Amino acid sequence: MYRQMRQAWRKPEDSFVQGLMRNRVVQWRRQPTIVRIEKPTRLDRARRLGYKAKKGFVMVRVRVRSGGRRKIRPNMGRSQKHMGVVKYTPSKSLRLMAEERAARKFPNLEVLNSYWVWEDGKSRWFEIIFVDPSSPTIRTDKTVGWIAGESR
Repeated sequence: MYRQMRQAWRKPEDSFVQGLMRNRVVQWRRQPTIVRIEKPTRLDRARRLGYKAKKGFVMVRVRVRSGGRRKIRPNMGRSQKHMGVVKYTPSKSLRLMAEERAARKFPNLEVLNSYWVWEDGKSRWFEIIFVDPSSPTIRTDKTVGWIAGESR
């Protein structure tokens, strides 16, 4: 089953994913930027990155703007020949920005991993897997228990 899900997400235009996501994105645009969700949209990807359907795991969907960056155009002093306004590459990826914003909203949780979900002309959506380090099920878990030990 997970193999079929992975194949469908690899080429969304050739599978059922594109039609399904077009309807979902219409609702997602109306939602707030950071939304806690019950289940991951891409279950196969979340499972590969460490998600388990048990207490202590929290899923969050984050919307960030899409596209490149522009620096503010200087309006004082000498006008340079090359102002360095366009084609400015930021040092952070949009995925890292999404993780940081979600981590600010949920300070008691630790980021485990994140993955891309969808994008349109203006926005990109990422889902972030959080772990609650104070949860007893996380502390006894062999795969993610190290997070609980580090936070203390």
